[in-house]
Amino acid sequence: MDLSVVIVSYNVRHFLEQCLRSVMKASVGISCEILVVDNNSADGSCSMVSTAFPSVKLIRNSGNPGFSAACNQAITAATGDFILLLNPDTVVEEDTFRKCITFMTDHPDAGALGVRMLNGSGRLLPESKRAFPTPSTAFFRISGLSALFPRSGYFNRYYMGDTDSSSTAEVEVLSGAFMFIRKKVLEQTGLLDESYFMYGEDIDLSYKIVKAGYKNYYYPGVKIIHYKGESAGKTGINSTLHFYKAMLVFIKSHFDNRKYRPFLAVIRLAVYFTAILALLGKIASRYFLPILDAICIFLVFSVVTRFWGSYRFGNGYNYPVLFTVILIPFFIIVSLVSVYFSGGYRVPSHPFRVFRGLLVSSAAVLVIYALLPSGLRFSRAVILFGSMAVTVLIPAGRIIGGMLGSGSVVNPLAKAIRTAIVCSDEDFRKLCNLTGSAGRRMEIAGRVGITGEDLGKDVLGDLSQIREIIRVNRIARIIYSGKDLTASQLIASMQDISDMHIDIRISPDGDNLLIGSRNVHRLEEL
Repeated sequence: MDLSVVIVSYNVRHFLEQCLRSVMKASVGISCEILVVDNNSADGSCSMVSTAFPSVKLIRNSGNPGFSAACNQAITAATGDFILLLNPDTVVEEDTFRKCITFMTDHPDAGALGVRMLNGSGRLLPESKRAFPTPSTAFFRISGLSALFPRSGYFNRYYMGDTDSSSTAEVEVLSGAFMFIRKKVLEQTGLLDESYFMYGEDIDLSYKIVKAGYKNYYYPGVKIIHYKGESAGKTGINSTLHFYKAMLVFIKSHFDNRKYRPFLAVIRLAVYFTAILALLGKIASRYFLPILDAICIFLVFSVVTRFWGSYRFGNGYNYPVLFTVILIPFFIIVSLVSVYFSGGYRVPSHPFRVFRGLLVSSAAVLVIYALLPSGLRFSRAVILFGSMAVTVLIPAGRIIGGMLGSGSVVNPLAKAIRTAIVCSDEDFRKLCNLTGSAGRRMEIAGRVGITGEDLGKDVLGDLSQIREIIRVNRIARIIYSGKDLTASQLIASMQDISDMHIDIRISPDGDNLLIGSRNVHRLEEL
C-alpha cells in the first residue's frame, strides 16, 4: 500500500463530505486507503461516510478522546508506506498525492512534508511553515511583535517570515492539517503524544522527526484549501488559549524546566488571562443583545417617567417606588421574553422579529396593567408612551447596527449581493432556481464559463477572465460549482482573486449547500 489517508472528524459532516470527494479523486491510480476516525459526532457524519463512501474505513468512537488519540487509532491500523494526516475541513487537488509521493521519493532525507495551505478566501495560511516555539520565539508571538514584523526572520521566526512562501524550503514545524509522513519514520519516533488533546501535537511530532535525523519540508508545489478552525469550531481567542496550553506542554517536554521556569510562569498567566477573556467573550456574545435591550428599556422608561411626572404633576414629582422598582422591571422581563420567543435573539438578529416581539409585549403589558387594582395603576400614559418609544427605538437601533456592519444584526436595508456563478449552463439554472427565494440578499449577475468555448446565455466571460469579470460587473460574491470544476481549477482561481476581498462560496457536488470560510448555508437560506 502506497498511502494511508487519516482523517479525524467531529461534527463537520458537510466539510468532511467535500474533503472525501476531493480525496477520492486524488487517490485515483494510487494504491491508497482512507481511514476516517469519528469522535462521536452527532450530525450524521458516520451515516454519510458509510452510505456515500463505502470504501472508506470508518472507525467510530463512543466518546471524544482528542485528535492525537484518534490519529493514533488510525495510524496503528494503517498499512501504507506513507501516512497523511488530513483535516476534514480541507480540499486537495487531483494530483496532490502523486506529487507528494514523488517528492518524498526524490528526497530520502525527508521525514515529513507540508504544503501550501490557502484559507476559504484563497489567501496563504501562515502556519503552512513554522519554527519550533522556543521561549524567545513564543515570546515574540505572544507579545504581538511577530505581527508587527511579519517578514522578519527574528521577530516572526514562528511563521518563518523570511522564508519565501513560493519556494520549497526545509522547515521545522508542519501543520497537522496536512502532514505527509513516512511510516518508517513514525516507527522510530513513536506515535502522536496524546497529552495534546487538540493542538500542539503537530509541533511535538515535527520536533521528534527532526531529532530522529530527518528533515521536514515545505512544498508549495501542492496547494490545498483549509477552512481553518472548522474541524474544531474554534474562535480566535480559543485558538490563542490552545496555543498557550500546547506551548506549555511542548516546553515542559523538550526544554530545561528549571532554566525556563520564569518564562513558563508568564505563559501560565497568559493561559489564565486568555481563559477569562474567552469566558467573558462567550457571555457577552450570548447575552449582549438582551442586556442592551434591558438597559435601553430602563433608560427610556426613566426619561418618560421623569418627563411625564413633571408635565402632569409639576417639577420634582417622583412616582411611587413600587412603580419604578416593580412595574418597570416587570415590563422589561416581559419584553425580553417576548422578543426571545419571536426569534429576535437569534444570530443574526432581525429587526422585524424584534419589533414583533416588542409589539406583543407592549399589548400584553397594557392589558395586564388595565387589570391591576386602581391603587397600582399609577400612570397608563407612562406605560403607553414608554412602550411606544421602546417598540420604535430598539428595532431602529438594530437597523443602525446592521447598517454599520455588525455581524450580529441583519441589515434589512442592505443592497443585494452581486453574485457570479462559476459553473456549466445546466448547473447555472439549477443554482439560480435555488437562490430565487434569496430575494434582495443575492442578485445573480451572470455565469462564468469554465472554458473560452462556453458562449451560452448569461455568460459574462470565462474562468481566465475572472478578475476582470469581478471588476467590470461589481461582483461581491463568487459561487464555484464543485461539480463542474476540478479541485485544481477551483484552488487556482481562488488564489487568483484572493487579493480582491470577494466572498467565496463552493457548491459541492449534487446538493444545494454553499460552503464558505467558517460557515455552511443552504442556498435557500441566503
